[in-house]
Amino acid sequence: MDRISSTALLPEAFQGSRDDITEHIGLIWQQIRAPVIVPLLRSAVFLCLAMSVMLLVEKVYMAVVIIFIKLLGRRPEKKYRWEPMKDDVELGNSAYPMVLVQIPMYNEKEVYQLSIGAACGLSWPSDRIIVQVLDDSTDPVIKDLVELECQRWASKGINIKYEIRDNRKGYKAGALKEGMKHSYVKDCDYVAIFDADFQPEPDFLWRTIPFLLHNPDIGLVQARWKFVNSDECLMTRMQEMSLDYHFTVEQEVGSSTYAFFGFNGTAGVWRIAALNEAGGWKDRTTVEDMDLAVRASLKGWKFVFLGDLKVKNELPSTFKAYRYQQHRWSCGPANLFRKMLLEIARNKRVSLWKKVHVIYNFFFVRKIVAHIVTFVFYCLVIPATVLVPEVQIPKWGAVYIPSIITLLNAVGTPRSLHLLVFWILFENVMSLHRTKATFIGLLEAGRVNEWVVTEKLGDALKAKIPGKAAKKPRIRIGERLHLLELGVGAFLFFCGCYDVALGKNHYFIYLFLQGIAFFVVGFGHVGTFVPHS
Repeated sequence: MDRISSTALLPEAFQGSRDDITEHIGLIWQQIRAPVIVPLLRSAVFLCLAMSVMLLVEKVYMAVVIIFIKLLGRRPEKKYRWEPMKDDVELGNSAYPMVLVQIPMYNEKEVYQLSIGAACGLSWPSDRIIVQVLDDSTDPVIKDLVELECQRWASKGINIKYEIRDNRKGYKAGALKEGMKHSYVKDCDYVAIFDADFQPEPDFLWRTIPFLLHNPDIGLVQARWKFVNSDECLMTRMQEMSLDYHFTVEQEVGSSTYAFFGFNGTAGVWRIAALNEAGGWKDRTTVEDMDLAVRASLKGWKFVFLGDLKVKNELPSTFKAYRYQQHRWSCGPANLFRKMLLEIARNKRVSLWKKVHVIYNFFFVRKIVAHIVTFVFYCLVIPATVLVPEVQIPKWGAVYIPSIITLLNAVGTPRSLHLLVFWILFENVMSLHRTKATFIGLLEAGRVNEWVVTEKLGDALKAKIPGKAAKKPRIRIGERLHLLELGVGAFLFFCGCYDVALGKNHYFIYLFLQGIAFFVVGFGHVGTFVPHS
């Protein structure tokens, strides 16, 4: 009887203990709220508003430049000398410059045929072009397949070289650097680079080489990307919106005003003299392409972006592949900024205006501020102000500026305007990974030089059956980043509920939607939503 009575008292004892803990936490919160939390949160709000204004000014500036470019019709063909290549009866094919086409690849089973076939299909005198396949594959079966494909094209009269090396030192940069050491490269004037999933049109060289041939100060001609699988799922549509803005606005503005922009690592043609003068390929960061572009720019070389020339390629179709890609694209620029800041500032070959553009606009605002303010402000600071009513965010900072920035970002892909809400939520979730990667790059922390090749599907995309049920994603709870997303989602939900409980209802719809987005990604379901076209 006594045992039964003791057992009955346990729930009451547990409830009392839990109430004591809750009361204790509440007391601590009240004690630190006014002297610590409020000043820190106000400082965070001030910094985030300052960064938001910096980002807004950058976006509005680029929008104004783009409008003037369109109104004035400042096409690259008008700004620079451009004449179509013509046959010379006396010189014959020797009138055409020698072009090297490099295709770096690593275990690209699904796409190696597409890229090699497209490169070998380029329309250019056969004795004035060399296709160089740089195969770093570790799978012997795939290596054999790639070599056989090269032999097949060689039997058709294509001057194609299959090159391998003993190690993967430097990853893509190491492969490209090693490829430039071969004796036959000395005869080449220009080098076109295509990643393994890129498929240039046959006239690619006819449209790019004349810029380099007739303008000796141009070191790089960059083409735009065209995505073959943008309609595969909601995640690829979101990627398309972000990348379209990058190409139609950021690259266009850089090309038209400063003749500088970041090389995209593929779908571009370099003047080999410019590449060599800049110091060649370096593997000190995960953005070897941007590294090369900055160094070449500091030597005085100009770049041209051709928005009308599009090269087909593939977007990452799984969240895991996309996450690794975004880590590399966010960590690398931040780390490069750390390494090159003083070198850029001390450079005497370029104008002060161009140095300010590279340091402030290109690196600081676009590669650092944009990532940090998106996550810290919209996913942490704004929700936190719900818990601390003493801290207020002005409407212009919480509503007007984000709305203008969002609309300016969305103009690059008009067909996806109806997906704007999904894009906002998805970009905010991805800002968690980008912010983390940015700090890793700035601090040169553990994963600073992590390189994971983006998974590609190639022809496997065509084989997908629309009505086939998608495999149920495996939930790996132990994955730290997924737990972090779930934690942020729980925080947003809690803030939303608290907002409703207080009766203020300022941000609860946004907080609930953003919390759902973090939970969706946290549980690994992001790639399963198919948009309505």
